[in-house]
Amino acid sequence: MSLVRFDNVSKSFDGERLAVAALDLEIQEGEFLSLLGPSGSGKTTTLLMLAGFEAPTGGDILLRGKSITRLPPHKRNFGVVFQNYALFPHLNVLDNVAFPLSVRGMAMRDARTKALDTLDLVRLADFAGRRPNQLSGGQQQRTALARALVFEPVLVLMDEPFGALDRKLREQMQIEVKQIHERLGNTMISVTHDQSEALTMSDRIAVFDHGALQQVAPPEVLYDRPGNSFVARFIGETNTLHGTVTRIDGEMCAVQLDSGERIIATYTEMVGTGARTSISLRPERLVIAADTPGINRFTGRIHNVVYSGDHIRYHVTLLDRDDWIIKLPHRGEGTRFGRGDRIDVSWNAKDCLALDPVPDV
Repeated sequence: MSLVRFDNVSKSFDGERLAVAALDLEIQEGEFLSLLGPSGSGKTTTLLMLAGFEAPTGGDILLRGKSITRLPPHKRNFGVVFQNYALFPHLNVLDNVAFPLSVRGMAMRDARTKALDTLDLVRLADFAGRRPNQLSGGQQQRTALARALVFEPVLVLMDEPFGALDRKLREQMQIEVKQIHERLGNTMISVTHDQSEALTMSDRIAVFDHGALQQVAPPEVLYDRPGNSFVARFIGETNTLHGTVTRIDGEMCAVQLDSGERIIATYTEMVGTGARTSISLRPERLVIAADTPGINRFTGRIHNVVYSGDHIRYHVTLLDRDDWIIKLPHRGEGTRFGRGDRIDVSWNAKDCLALDPVPDV
């Protein structure tokens, strides 16, 4: 049995538009699940309904098979980490962390002992006597996490927990929180709009758009085999082509592009013979100056080169489009190609996915 199940859950704030529409989602015990999507996609509303801060308009939320839809937040036994941390400014770190235990009736001495053990877990035991305004952003984030963990909740819910941190500290905290999750084995659910954060931390990612769940899968599946064009375009970068499926042959299909050329792509059940399709092709899967001729091999011209540290991004005009991106690893030998160079570009059909059609924007 799953730990949490959303059963046909919907939410409307105005009685007309759905912020979350007919959500069916199962969360497994012990997993780290990220709710990912653009602003207004429904991910935060989903977390708030699970926490009990918002009531569903329809459907049911179950915890270990029992409905919690009408259960107030303080009876759900969930730890919550907010983006602004919501620490008590008049209490020191130790008493902030001990607070959830004291309101549950634990003796103050025992509560502080357990709080100190939890602070040791997040490497803050030496800061127990400080006030929140005497802490860095990362230390405040650790304090908020310790407070959410100290009473051993059945779930830990995090709403954009690293949004207030700079990039380097945010990346550091992502690794630390993931290590704490693996050590404790508890269930964590995090809302984020940061794709890199979701890919780094998650066992699975649930992708939302316009209130609808688009796909739930491990990070590598979302990236390599997105379930539709929205997921392909939202997770990472992709080159998108448009055309019509002319033939299906097992796992492959032939596609007549709008530019007139024909390519071979990986067939998905989202398209059929004669159907319009949008092709997804990741920039790092493209090969420049391939010696082996193939059906997916065309000539283009580089119109810009961008050095990005560990890789070089080539902006290329190809197949009547000037928005192609090709990413090649940078190994310190300088750029291999320059602006204005004519190049041959090729790719493997297994890296080229025929998905549902989207507007060419």
